Amino acid sequence: MSLRYLTAGESHGQALMGIIEGIPAGIDLDTAYLHAQAKRRKLGYGRGNRQNIETDEIRILAGVRFGKTLGSPIGLVIDNRDWRSWSEIMSVEGPHDESVRSRRVVSVPRPGHADRIGGIKYAHDDMRNVLERASARETAARVALGSVARRFLECIGIEIQSRVVQIGDALDESSFTEVETATIDASPVRALDAAAAQRMIEAIEAAKRAGDTLGGVIEAVARNVPVGLGSYVQWDRRLEAEIGKAFLSLNAIKGVEVGLGFSLAATPGTRAHDAFYPANGDGSRTSYRTNRSGGIDGGMTTGQPIVVRAAMKPLATLMKPLDSVDVRTGEATQAHIERSDVCAVPAAAVIGESLLALVLAGAVLEKFGGDTIDEIQGRVRAWDATARGR
Repeated sequence: MSLRYLTAGESHGQALMGIIEGIPAGIDLDTAYLHAQAKRRKLGYGRGNRQNIETDEIRILAGVRFGKTLGSPIGLVIDNRDWRSWSEIMSVEGPHDESVRSRRVVSVPRPGHADRIGGIKYAHDDMRNVLERASARETAARVALGSVARRFLECIGIEIQSRVVQIGDALDESSFTEVETATIDASPVRALDAAAAQRMIEAIEAAKRAGDTLGGVIEAVARNVPVGLGSYVQWDRRLEAEIGKAFLSLNAIKGVEVGLGFSLAATPGTRAHDAFYPANGDGSRTSYRTNRSGGIDGGMTTGQPIVVRAAMKPLATLMKPLDSVDVRTGEATQAHIERSDVCAVPAAAVIGESLLALVLAGAVLEKFGGDTIDEIQGRVRAWDATARGR
């Protein structure tokens, strides 16, 4: 059993679509659950007007009957409400009026975006053909698919949360202890510390006044993960590799770390690893007092919380644009301005939850297999008992 998924759709096209295959039969799933997760992606101080237009309501087209998954591929659609304003410009059919082709043409690339290189790679004179798909709007579909994966993981006890650690130079130094997701979501920037959250808001406001954008650092945590997901036996089966791939596929993410990550480079070995201690009464033969490895050793889960951090660069669309070149004329000019956010770090944290859910769902299916959720739950329970005895 394996997990596969794909998305399709453009930012201002008719809809975003997703298909996910490998989810076992018998899982309770409805649109209310999916929509609740989709709404969380819209959270965050510093978002643009697009969030007021789109409802991100998800329609399930296949793979679910009478509220339960069938074991067959699940098809999802998110209609773009903004399509009504772009129906001519983004039409699938050729335009009735040829002047439509010249509307909203993008010939000036934004530094740091996919515009220029995508135009070269796919031979697009109008770089709108690039930015419409390269847009972070696509992540709405991945959150929908990740929410299906999350629902599967919940059935075996795995819980996933996220928070914002840093926006600009404003840092939340508090530790990520267990806290209700609703409490985190209640923060405008999804930070745990109220004072740090206020500093982040002030930084966003300053960037907005300056026509600038801000990046930051997000953290995603998965708890109650079975021991032994992933493997050390081949390079592409190490779980960190899949996690890194998933997070680096998210728009504007430029760095990923598991556990203490980059800081371990400056830490002596005596303070870098998680020492073993005798069992603490839960039936295990060994236990940990620290989790510096972030829940993964040698490419395999340790049973401790998986902790992933990702660094997001500032968004490439600036209201005070950088220097660029009009590729039609070769003349110097200012970069193209497309509607955008000042800061999307809180949204990236929520998206990170879905990315981690997709990776872990795939790893669970690879280890335990099974066509129904009852099968898999039984195998997870049996394995947990076995692993503790080892």
